[in-house]
Amino acid sequence: MMRFDLDEERRSAFEAELHRLRQEHGDLDAAILALERMPLIDQIQIMRLKRRKLYLKDRIHFVEDQLTPDIIA
Repeated sequence: MMRFDLDEERRSAFEAELHRLRQEHGDLDAAILALERMPLIDQIQIMRLKRRKLYLKDRIHFVEDQLTPDIIA
């Protein structure tokens, strides 16, 4: 895939999104752990949170790819 250099505004937007995504991903970790420790485990809610976590992981990888310059071998 061929990418062009990002301008400063676009780079800042990606960096801000990356920070937000990582924060939400960590928050979901904490929420899942808390739910798993409850006496009555809500498996459906845990599955939803894990699905959201997977989406965030994919988005994090996409944004990181946008911020990393292509290296021509």
